[in-house]
Amino acid sequence: MSHRSAVLLMLLVTLMWSSAGVVTRHLDAARGFEITFWRSAFNALALLAILGLMRGRALVRAMRGVAVWASGVCWAVMFTAFMVALSLTTVANVLVTMSLSPLFTALFAWLFLRQPVPGRTWLAIVVAGAGIAWMFGGQLGGPLTGVAVALGVPLAAASNWCLLQKVGGHADMLPAVLIGALLSMAATLPLAWPLQAGGHDLGLLAFLGVFQLALPCLLAVRLARELPSHEIALLGQAETLLGVLWAWAFAGEHPGSAALIGGSLVLAALIVNEALAPPSVKPASLKNA
Repeated sequence: MSHRSAVLLMLLVTLMWSSAGVVTRHLDAARGFEITFWRSAFNALALLAILGLMRGRALVRAMRGVAVWASGVCWAVMFTAFMVALSLTTVANVLVTMSLSPLFTALFAWLFLRQPVPGRTWLAIVVAGAGIAWMFGGQLGGPLTGVAVALGVPLAAASNWCLLQKVGGHADMLPAVLIGALLSMAATLPLAWPLQAGGHDLGLLAFLGVFQLALPCLLAVRLARELPSHEIALLGQAETLLGVLWAWAFAGEHPGSAALIGGSLVLAALIVNEALAPPSVKPASLKNA
């Protein structure tokens, strides 16, 4: 796979990830933890079907191993901590905290994988983070407990991307997404009870489980064998920008000047970083993937 193809596919992943906000705005009754429960449940069902077809009876064996379960725990934190944080603090606090993901990923990749991070990428990480802070800076405030929980998302994401590249092609890591979905479902069911979702809500939540989680997460695992972990995390910043555009186009939420300026910074950082990238050479941790 060429570097350009991998980048375009990662942007497709972020496009699918970013649909959550606009879809949840059309729910009738499901709220908070129930959204996470049903989304994870439908995610798990879709993954059982997809991975069942791909792996057959070998799927159960593929779900064994320390690396697969470690990645599964990371996915579970990524699926769950976001909603828990939202119940404790503001959306702005959560999104700005999550923008630390590329910084943590670059640091972890440098420390544990010995992946060199280009200067242009460090600069892009700072500019993109500043853009997201600009978008939501006026809304910051509230309890710090939620910020602490939200920190679990970028820390888990950074750990996961680095783990996926460390393992490379030596283990089947696709089942880790299924493990994460099952763990998230089990963790949020008690918090979501009693369930309120009707048929309309279940249809939308099924869409999220399949198209906003299952398919893009499987694709992201595959792309971790093609792109450096810090580049995956940086491209993932497009999710916030695309989420704002989704809400503008389909929920009538007009972005203010801060969102437009901050979003422009994020977009510029991503474009310049990719435009200045040299011809693709896989890092050492990816060469045998």
